[in-house]
Amino acid sequence: LITDAIKSAGAAKKAGTSPVVDVLDYTEPATKPGLSLVCTPGNDVEATTGKAAAGATLILFTTGLGTPTGNPVCPTIKVATNSKLATKMADIIDIDTGAIIEGRKTIQEMGEDILEYCIKVASGIEIPKAVQLNQDDFIPWKRGVSL
Repeated sequence: LITDAIKSAGAAKKAGTSPVVDVLDYTEPATKPGLSLVCTPGNDVEATTGKAAAGATLILFTTGLGTPTGNPVCPTIKVATNSKLATKMADIIDIDTGAIIEGRKTIQEMGEDILEYCIKVASGIEIPKAVQLNQDDFIPWKRGVSL
């Protein structure tokens, strides 16, 4: 992506039509129910580290490129944005949302599938691939430029 502003706009768009209830700093815990925007770096591992530090008990990590990452203290569920990626990198992807673009599932149906998978992970019934593969990445963000 060209700029952080464009990347941030894309991230906000993924939230759908939910109203923003809070804007949080890196590692700041959410205290209100609903959608919060969080100031995080663009680096995947630094961003997931911040979510875990803020108290997340599950991380849903959407990826269009297939970043092979996880977290040592918080199960990370990898969500592919397209079926080509999910097929190509099946060893690291937990959920394929490409069915929405392909017209095989509605957003509502996929949301229910994702929620069901999250409940299974939280209950210990399913183990995300990042956990199975010991992808225990942890990099705290030092304010400034991240590569």
